[in-house]
Amino acid sequence: MRNVVVTGGSRGLGLGISQKLAASGFRVVAIARKTNDQLDKAMAEAASRDLGSLHFWPSDLADIPALPALVKTLRSEFGPIYGLVNNAGIGTAGILANMKDTDIEGLIRLNVLMPITLTKYIVRSMMSAGSGRIVNISSIVSHTGYSGLAAYSATKASMLGFTRSLAREVGPIGITVNAISPGFIDTEMTHALSVVDRAKIERRSALHRMPEIDDVANLVDYLFSEKARNITGVSMTVDAGNTA
Repeated sequence: MRNVVVTGGSRGLGLGISQKLAASGFRVVAIARKTNDQLDKAMAEAASRDLGSLHFWPSDLADIPALPALVKTLRSEFGPIYGLVNNAGIGTAGILANMKDTDIEGLIRLNVLMPITLTKYIVRSMMSAGSGRIVNISSIVSHTGYSGLAAYSATKASMLGFTRSLAREVGPIGITVNAISPGFIDTEMTHALSVVDRAKIERRSALHRMPEIDDVANLVDYLFSEKARNITGVSMTVDAGNTA
């Protein structure tokens, strides 16, 4: 059974991706600081099936120096790592001129430095095996911009350049690297939006609705399948036509 690591896999989009990949037959390791009732229920459901499995591994991913040891432990516990979904991140909002330097640093640490460093150590396992799949979760605001999200947008845009260049580095070895840029989807990050703001977003989209977690999870599942073996170095949007 192939092992896949999903960061931020305990809730929201990360949990949805973890459940989808486990249902497709992967052994999924969801990394987060702590578990919760939703993840515990998902792990129990996965254990009742004959295909893949879902596991939880606690880690503070913001602790960058601890990442090499984390990857070493995961490989020792589960075996070679075939796939990685860089989903964990924070969405600190604020007008740039008024943001605290510590908030900006926190965004860069968790949204940029962490996924790049984690990928560095996990991709070595893939290189040894001669195959692997990496999906980086970016955001539609890295394409369109959004007032109050300048710093956040910058961190998510960095994942696009990272995806394209890494795809060329590891492509000859048989590893694909892609990015997904979700639009505003129904997660904890969008619950803070007012009813008026949500309505504006829905009106701007071609389908007049917000995409759902399953829409993104289905695309990740596709990119991990053999059907997507020749897709690499690209960014795909899932936004119900918001940028159409």
